[in-house]
Amino acid sequence: MICWISHRIRRAAPLAGALALAAVTGHAQPAVAAEPLALVVCAPGSPGTTDEARTRMDAFATAVSTRAGIRIAASYEPAEDACVERLGAAALGLVSLPFFLAHEHELGLVPRLQAVTRGRPALDRWALVGARGRIAGPGALAGYTIVSSAAYAPAFIRGVVLGGFGALPADIKLEQSTAVLSALRRAASGEPVAVVLDGTQQAQLASLPFASKLQVIAQSPPVPVALVVTVAARVPAEAWGRIDHGLVELSSDRAVTPVLGAIEVARFEPVDSGALAQARRAFAGARP
Repeated sequence: MICWISHRIRRAAPLAGALALAAVTGHAQPAVAAEPLALVVCAPGSPGTTDEARTRMDAFATAVSTRAGIRIAASYEPAEDACVERLGAAALGLVSLPFFLAHEHELGLVPRLQAVTRGRPALDRWALVGARGRIAGPGALAGYTIVSSAAYAPAFIRGVVLGGFGALPADIKLEQSTAVLSALRRAASGEPVAVVLDGTQQAQLASLPFASKLQVIAQSPPVPVALVVTVAARVPAEAWGRIDHGLVELSSDRAVTPVLGAIEVARFEPVDSGALAQARRAFAGARP
């Protein structure tokens, strides 16, 4: 996921392109406010650009605004540093779990809802994938490069994804990359490379022509994929109650199914506090 702007093994089609707003018409218009609340969709490691995603973000913001009665302006940001900067001035965010864990305290992020990826379970697993039969335990990863779209958060890889696998060798290198397919091909060819995939990417492994040369080495516990957050107490409780209702209501309205589908979200639901707490502990306890 984070998966709301698809970052599957095979790169998604260009994000630009018309998405009709007619899907959200026929409802009462949101109340007028001086300035809309800024919602930043943060997906470091995902493809696409802010400009390419603009039409989809506008459609999503319109759908939520209409149902909440509060003006919201949404934007997409695929770069970690830019996400941090923009969330620092925003009221709301839709953020991947690795980003949340890495910047929760710095930005004052409060988890409010979890986003469920289209076609995936509410809680999903990340996985380490490598050449079949070559990685029997953590020691076999000595000298390896682990490639992941979430490597910008090393404690997420080491603690959440691989915390149950065992202590990793000191010479492992983490590489931030969206080139997941090429990394998997390198692993299958026998290079000292392993790849950390999210649940959506992992589900597509079997479709690869070289899938028989790969295997899942380790998996994370089930964790939330992405979280809706409020930022630094900038959203009053009454306003959040309306936004919460509006987000949850979206999945029950067939008229906006294309809007959610365009950002790879099936629905929004209450946060699984137990799963999130486990992820927080694993992140905090990650060994360098």
